[in-house]
Amino acid sequence: MVPPHPPSFAAAVPGRLGASRRAEPGSGGGCARHNIRLVRDVVVIKVGGAVASGVADRVRSLHADGHQVCVVHGAGPQISAEMARRGLPVEFVGGRRVTSAAALEVVREAFAAVNEALCKAIGPDAIGLMGDEIGIEADPVPELGLVGAARPSRPEAVEAALAAGRIPVVAPLARGPLNVNADETAVALAAGLAADRVLFLTDVPGLLVDGDVVQRVGTDEAERLLADGLEGGIVPKLRAAVHAARLGMQVELGETRVVR
Repeated sequence: MVPPHPPSFAAAVPGRLGASRRAEPGSGGGCARHNIRLVRDVVVIKVGGAVASGVADRVRSLHADGHQVCVVHGAGPQISAEMARRGLPVEFVGGRRVTSAAALEVVREAFAAVNEALCKAIGPDAIGLMGDEIGIEADPVPELGLVGAARPSRPEAVEAALAAGRIPVVAPLARGPLNVNADETAVALAAGLAADRVLFLTDVPGLLVDGDVVQRVGTDEAERLLADGLEGGIVPKLRAAVHAARLGMQVELGETRVVR
């Protein structure tokens, strides 16, 4: 049976990235308290493939405000469309795509295309990274093919990009290579980086119950909704959001705040 959740991250969260000091414009590098901004917070943004081209302003805004921003993106619609064009079966189990060797070739090509377009949209601060090339870790899920369940990761390439004031944009492949759910990858990276916040930017406004957006949901209530048969693409996102919230992160799923 495919495990419904990625492995627990609680035992593998390292210390927070070191704080950096950034002088406000016009301060001349002085150290007056009101002219210095301490940058301690890391924000991981998970971007769905369906909205990848429309999130650049949000990413740039967070970065300009002094946050260390790491982006993880999907490419679900692009992958499914190309697999269908090539006559490959499109199948999901528990939010994970069943991935053959032929499908993995499509996955990599789609991730590369979305990564390049997203980096271009964000601008020169963005740096594109393929997860399997930078050491993202995952436990194999062989019954689904070349698929992994994300484990907490703190890749040196991501740390170096953040330390340099860049915006790492990560495609969710793991060593193997293995195809990894992008929502799980975002939370695994957030755990490894000791992030303060995780934002899920999707093509839906948030968690919908009876057609209305839920503004705030606790982790216990979210798990009850999942157990009661919540369906659709929101399922892996909400599951990942629950994991992040239980690790103490601030979590926003569209307009829905997920809290402990």
